[in-house]
Amino acid sequence: MRKLLRDQGLTIVMLGLFLLFLSAQAVTGHRVYNADQQAHQEPTIAFSAYLRTGHFVEATFENWESEFLQMGAYVLLTAFLVQRGSAESRDPDQGRESEDDEPLTVDSPWAARQPGATRFVYENSLAIALFAIFIVCFLLHAWGGAIEYSEEQVAHGGSAVSTFAFMRSSQFWFQSFQNWQSEFLAVGMLVILSIFLRQRGSPESKPVNAPHSSTGA
Repeated sequence: MRKLLRDQGLTIVMLGLFLLFLSAQAVTGHRVYNADQQAHQEPTIAFSAYLRTGHFVEATFENWESEFLQMGAYVLLTAFLVQRGSAESRDPDQGRESEDDEPLTVDSPWAARQPGATRFVYENSLAIALFAIFIVCFLLHAWGGAIEYSEEQVAHGGSAVSTFAFMRSSQFWFQSFQNWQSEFLAVGMLVILSIFLRQRGSPESKPVNAPHSSTGA
């Protein structure tokens, strides 16, 4: 167990925090939803029913969507673009493919040892996976948002809308853009701040004594 915690500690803690905050979101969201129901003289619902509402689905996947867009874009852009001095960038004085020039060994992943399309997909599999998750979250955000938006419209004497109609609304894109811009701001600040600031022991930081012009960790 001690070895597991040592070797997998980062993943365990991150997933633990994820579950903690997701649970907290669900509990507080349930209270907010029922408070709004009561304010409109509508019946309250059980916690299990709340987890199937557009209110919960929209709020959850709206945030996941922006996170995976940011990570996918970051992985892809760092393959082509650099920022001299940043711990988050490749060294502009080194070739783009230099890190991937290690020879194949028996321990190399199976897909890396295959020719043609299999290797090409594997070479780009991280970005592909992140963008695929982004698309799923984007669609679930739209679906949950359409349910929530329709409920609000009906409550105010309007009509329900389809998922596609909601995706064409300003409301949907306002929700998306307000999250997307914050994600790229945060990543941009990390890229810039890592030029001048340090965190001892973190692989996301350059060594404390490294000059500001040093690029990469």
